[in-house]
Amino acid sequence: MPNTVLILGANGRFGRHAAEAFWNSGWRVRLFDRRTDTLVDAAEGADLIVNAWNPPYPAWQNEVPKLTSRVIAVAKSSGATVLIPGNLYVYGKGSAKRLSPDTPHRATNPLGRVRIEMENAYRDAGVKTIVLRAGDFIDTEVSGNWFESVITVKARKGLLVAPGHPNTMHAWAYLPDMAKAAVQLAEMRDRLETFEDVPFPGYALSLTDIALLASQATGRDTRIRRFPWPMIQLASMVWPMGRHLSEMRYLWDMPHEIVGERFRTLLPDFRGTPPGQAVARSLGIDIDVYPHQPVTRRNFGIAAE
Repeated sequence: MPNTVLILGANGRFGRHAAEAFWNSGWRVRLFDRRTDTLVDAAEGADLIVNAWNPPYPAWQNEVPKLTSRVIAVAKSSGATVLIPGNLYVYGKGSAKRLSPDTPHRATNPLGRVRIEMENAYRDAGVKTIVLRAGDFIDTEVSGNWFESVITVKARKGLLVAPGHPNTMHAWAYLPDMAKAAVQLAEMRDRLETFEDVPFPGYALSLTDIALLASQATGRDTRIRRFPWPMIQLASMVWPMGRHLSEMRYLWDMPHEIVGERFRTLLPDFRGTPPGQAVARSLGIDIDVYPHQPVTRRNFGIAAE
């Protein structure tokens, strides 16, 4: 009998890819509908709950603890494992460049504290939990995240927008790969710790690297323009989302990458998509690249702000 997974937030970025990946791997997939479903009924008989619910930033403080409590309660009653797409917010400003399960969770900003408290709630509850932790998403369609909606929105016209210094190393996760990893971890859940923190290595790329990959995909030179943070800071006086975007700005200025030792120990045969192919697909371009083609670094002109 196939395993059953309940996807919470199936219309969101990770949830959408997770639903497809589990379905393609032979799982029975239930997509939770807030309009018609109750969580208790939807979780009955589920082997896994993917908690991909992600309210808008201004609602995190109020909604995330409530959603977390509900998921923990149904996981306890159903015996299901919970899988969460984790992020890097828990580490906080000034963290080490190389982020791993041993890196302390020292965030003091509001969004970081919400994520720390959420993860602690799962750990303290004793619910079987897998946190698949990743950097910023690279999606296959425009879905409202930084990469497609801001950074590369004009990449096919030869322009990238950089939220931080173009040469700052940044952690990225290609969503189809991350979803594939989620399936593989779920299928070995009985061999994992009760609370398993698994950093997804993905890619460590600067915006300069991404500009090169975009140029390789589009066949045209790519300029880099700085993101207009002063406008966001001004708007944040009356725009709550702007305040939270500014709150997380430090991640664009702090060089970081994810250490994948735990991931490779658990999934030694995992093969991800080459970064050039991931960037091209996010731009709607299908190209063939060698599986381990390196990123050749060079300097790019930075357009005036």
